[in-house]
Amino acid sequence: MDFFYEQVMRRLLFKLDSERAHELGVDAMALLGRLAPVCRLMEAANRLPPSLYRPVESFGLKFPNAIGLAAGFDKNARAWPAAAALGFGHVEIGTVTALAQPGNPKPRVFRYPAEEAVINRMGFNNDGAEAVAARLAGQPGPGRRRIPLGVNLGKSKVAPLEEAVADYLASFARLADFADYLVLNVSSPNTPGLRQLQDVKPLRELLGAIMAANRERAASKSVGLLPVLLKIAPDLTFPQIDGALEVIAEFGLSGIIATNTTLARPGSFASVNEAGGLSGAPLRRRSTEIIGYIAKITNGRLPIIGVGGIMDSAGAGEKLDAGATLLQVYTGMIYRGPFFARDLAWGVSARQRRA
Repeated sequence: MDFFYEQVMRRLLFKLDSERAHELGVDAMALLGRLAPVCRLMEAANRLPPSLYRPVESFGLKFPNAIGLAAGFDKNARAWPAAAALGFGHVEIGTVTALAQPGNPKPRVFRYPAEEAVINRMGFNNDGAEAVAARLAGQPGPGRRRIPLGVNLGKSKVAPLEEAVADYLASFARLADFADYLVLNVSSPNTPGLRQLQDVKPLRELLGAIMAANRERAASKSVGLLPVLLKIAPDLTFPQIDGALEVIAEFGLSGIIATNTTLARPGSFASVNEAGGLSGAPLRRRSTEIIGYIAKITNGRLPIIGVGGIMDSAGAGEKLDAGATLLQVYTGMIYRGPFFARDLAWGVSARQRRA
């Protein structure tokens, strides 16, 4: 199947506009998700054998393997029910904003096959929290899923920074009941001003408000606190990361996702004149460096979801060795095919067994 994808399907898809190919992928995965018996058969076929099976337990959840589908692929909760069938151990939908929005003008996604990279400036195009909540209400809920589901929240573009907290709270109120864990995305480079929320003062206001709402929800519904993670940019300096980690510790977040896409243009990208976040192989080294730094500073006590430039099992193992608890992929799947997660899970588990 991998050979067929790389030699046939990828060549056909790469002849299409990047975003159109993405839409076809989501449509195909959504269709598969509606075929529950087929999904169960595929899941059984792609499941790790008993000799390699090593589930991961973190922030109160159990993951059948360490590989997840990153936010950005399934923005509107259409395709995620098929993720386990493809070999994923968790999936993260979004980014979802309180208000529906079309995103930035097209074209806004660009492939660079020679570098195994993508630049995107999508701009949080999504149906909005109300529509996504309605869709999730008709799908398997917490406790009835094959794998954990994360919900990634961002700021609506029309909401000014001084109203960002209220905007995130509106999304939290609509979507928290459907999430196994929730992510606050303050690191996309494609919403003006968003990354300013990574500064200590606004970050403290945001995390304080979200965790207060989390406690109120837990008390009113007699449930536990929902795990909340923060997703950061790879372009932060280490002192800026220190500040974010202090705020995370202050409000008791469950973990951190490192990292989002980068505004840097390393190597051959120095001459590329496309705005947006760069993902894929060029991000590998920097994201791993940040994972290692966070693991060291926190003495390995803060769960880290590592994402950025994972293109093979060696890259995945590198991030786990640096201190990541779980991993996520997206760009790698564009270049390696729909069963990339299965291959990574097998490769990582075999590697860990040999260690």
